[in-house]
Amino acid sequence: MLRTNRFVGGILLVSGTSIGAGMLALPVISSFAGFLPSFALLAICWLFLFTTSLLLLDVNLACPGEVNLISMAGRTLGVGGKALCWVTYLLLLYSLTAAYIAGSSPLFLQALEWATGWAAPTWLGPFPLLILFGLFVYLGTQAVDWVNRLLMIGLILSYALLVAFLPPHIQFPLLQHTDLNAIWVAVPVVITSYGFHIIIPTLTTYLNHDAKKLRLTLLIGSLIPFLVYALWEFLILGVVPLEGEHGLVDAWLNGKTGAASLSYILQNHWIGAAASIFSFFAIITSFLGVSLSLSDFLTDGLHMKRFSLGRELACLLTFGPPLLFVLTYQRGFIVALQFAGIFVAILLCILPAIMAWKLPSYRSLLKRSLLSVVILLSLFVIGLDILEEAGFLKNLISNYVQIKS
Repeated sequence: MLRTNRFVGGILLVSGTSIGAGMLALPVISSFAGFLPSFALLAICWLFLFTTSLLLLDVNLACPGEVNLISMAGRTLGVGGKALCWVTYLLLLYSLTAAYIAGSSPLFLQALEWATGWAAPTWLGPFPLLILFGLFVYLGTQAVDWVNRLLMIGLILSYALLVAFLPPHIQFPLLQHTDLNAIWVAVPVVITSYGFHIIIPTLTTYLNHDAKKLRLTLLIGSLIPFLVYALWEFLILGVVPLEGEHGLVDAWLNGKTGAASLSYILQNHWIGAAASIFSFFAIITSFLGVSLSLSDFLTDGLHMKRFSLGRELACLLTFGPPLLFVLTYQRGFIVALQFAGIFVAILLCILPAIMAWKLPSYRSLLKRSLLSVVILLSLFVIGLDILEEAGFLKNLISNYVQIKS
């Protein structure tokens, strides 16, 4: 029974780590291309990231003991790989943790004002998340597993409410819009939305290095986000128009999410409440998976198990820097978030492929060809993200907005 529970818990950890704040932005960033191109992109990126997750799992299983990415990179690639892993991992996970802290703040403040009538100062917003849920990260994987199961139930129920409410409002002509030229801007965001790899070293230990069960966990756990994303895209793009006030173009211009646009378009209090609740659970589940992985990474990389207060120090280093930046200088993490696709491509795609290249089991021509394709596609994603930040893809969308408006 315990093994079955851990298997189910592992699946939910993979799904919960994937389904987060990125999902809230997916319909907006992909709306310019349309539903069918977005669905195809979701499927292709899922297959690509699932493949790279298996590469990372094979490397993890080839390294004896309880190891994390830093140890895996050091054992397979030496000092250079270890340094690359440190930099990209910290940039990615600190930026994501900061994003979840910042994203949860208004939700907690709104809930507090609704419950008590007190409009708390904005600087208090980040602390409820850290106090209420940071404790589970401190307690370890099993504590996160159990609370994540409860949160996933909430996520599923709120998502089910939206799925139940929205179909009558779908306008199928909205789903017929297609613009393949605009699909490229969504690639880095979609890639980032499947970033469940960070939980793999933790899962390997949690499931006792059972290779068959781990592969099945990754397959089912990653398929769930794909199906959730696809249905979410179908509902949002079918209900919220591309143009007009509170449309998806307007949401992109003003930094809003597709969920936020729903309540304005439909003028339905229940849908607005369900969208807020869904956003809350999506953020919290990802926060738990990301921060747990970051804590384990720091514990492994800095050998904190040797210290009497190693767990406390790991949590301080996990939550301290992102909290400090959210409270004092949020712009630094915003810049890091803009390049999240690059961090994901390096850390979760290129690095696993290079590490797998060193394994004896990947010396055949077929497997070396697979690794080469993974590296080339990852470099392509990095190039897209650089072009986007340089303004080329943003200009594409800006021109599109001007033409359609």
